[in-house]
Amino acid sequence: MSAVQAAEVTLKAVSVFNQDAFFFRQFNEFMKAVNEEGKGLVQIQFVGGPEAMPPFEVGSALRSGVVDIANTTAVFHANLVPEGLTLTVTNTPMAELRKNGGYELMDKIHREKANMVWLGRTTDGLKYHVYANKKPEGNSFSGMKLRSVPVYRAFFQSLGATPLQVPPGEVFTALERGVVDGYGWPSVGIFDLGWQEKTKYRVEPGFYNVEVSLFMNQDTWEKKLDDKQREFLKAQMAKIEANYAKDHELAAAEEKRQKDFGIEMVPVADGAAFVKQANDSAWAAIEQTSRYGKQLREKFGANQ
Repeated sequence: MSAVQAAEVTLKAVSVFNQDAFFFRQFNEFMKAVNEEGKGLVQIQFVGGPEAMPPFEVGSALRSGVVDIANTTAVFHANLVPEGLTLTVTNTPMAELRKNGGYELMDKIHREKANMVWLGRTTDGLKYHVYANKKPEGNSFSGMKLRSVPVYRAFFQSLGATPLQVPPGEVFTALERGVVDGYGWPSVGIFDLGWQEKTKYRVEPGFYNVEVSLFMNQDTWEKKLDDKQREFLKAQMAKIEANYAKDHELAAAEEKRQKDFGIEMVPVADGAAFVKQANDSAWAAIEQTSRYGKQLREKFGANQ
């Protein structure tokens, strides 16, 4: 940018999550803070959630600049950046990734492959679980049909289950009709979607690290914003990263709520082997599909 101060920039934003969903909360706080504190600098115009743009189309919309910023997960643009699934597999905290070069590497890959800038995670340390209407036998889910997304498809297959990609808006009906016997989902959020009504069991332990992030169009970041505007957005992102502990408190409250509703917590026969199987299957897929596989494992897999 030139030395002349840029005018206020308005960013068009979307979310892959509904406005009443748990994973919209942090983004909503981010938008409010930007619009209150960024007058004359940066403003955000919220276009909408899944009703405005299907989740699996958000990545392409970001890449092309149809939208400027999105509250989404790399799981939904794995077709563009397969390496983005690393963000879910890793247990290395965001603070460490910013120190060890992991953040820079993932940002670089997103810039190269999808014209996106990775601002950072809105949550860190929450786990995924298998929720089901049938009890697993030991560590096997043989014969079960589980709603899946790309990041845990290989894991579900290794458990003997049949993974099916079903949009979140169709999962309730799929459970009701027996199209699926269960689903993978974070430790929080099933009440937002009404799925507790069709869920009997939550399998323990949890696995992976739920990733929801803020991504921006790279052209917007580099060409429409000046240094002051970029630093302002980075500072707002840092506020989110300083408050991850709140998510863990909410996750504990959510577990109690699930138990009180009547969802039974069912441990697998060997929890350590279960988690190792989840990690090994995911890293094998990442390393097979990306030339960055070894680097990603070094930066993101250090804690596994």
